[in-house]
Amino acid sequence: MTVLAQGTLVVSCQSAPGNPLHAPESMALMARAAEAGGAGAIRANGAADVAAIRAVTALPIIGINKLGDPSGVFITPTFESAIDIVRAGADLIALDGTLRPRPDGQRLDQQIARIHAELGVPVLADVDTLEAGIAAREAGADLVASTLSGYTNGHTPSGPDVELVRQLVAKLDCPVVAEGRVRTPDDVRAVCDAGAYAVVVGYAITNPMDITARLVSAISTS
Repeated sequence: MTVLAQGTLVVSCQSAPGNPLHAPESMALMARAAEAGGAGAIRANGAADVAAIRAVTALPIIGINKLGDPSGVFITPTFESAIDIVRAGADLIALDGTLRPRPDGQRLDQQIARIHAELGVPVLADVDTLEAGIAAREAGADLVASTLSGYTNGHTPSGPDVELVRQLVAKLDCPVVAEGRVRTPDDVRAVCDAGAYAVVVGYAITNPMDITARLVSAISTS
């Protein structure tokens, strides 16, 4: 059960508080621009952004709901956090699929089963390791993504975790999505060569503030 076509580029249209683009209207414009450029799906955070994006595109939307402490499980951490996202128009729910304890004390398989049964949409598990990916698939996840690699152990690499994508593809019987620090065409080719079913790109497309800051930092003042 998946709403994503193989070979899809998913554009993550998100903006954090403090970013001038932090508004549903801005994310809807980003989604329209991404679709015009050839994106096959959108990833969005929060019911307001999902609803605004749904109003301007028929592309599949991967919905998430970031709640709670970012140092723990905070990407759609509970069943209840998924309800409004689906009502707003998400076609697929992404959630934290790591082995860390969930804030409501429920097991991952319980959350996924309720999403399937009560909301009727597929689930993508964002994981950080091969072990977590295997466990997420066993828990019922329809797709598994490398999203959280490098964000749970205190060390964040500079590029995508191509090796984790390769390992997940070799071990899982479901689509594997590459996400996390994919910034260039070479990055996209690398994860596709590793077997990625689809690729998610975020800040490299939809965060001009971050892109500008990185380019400014490269200017020598000497």
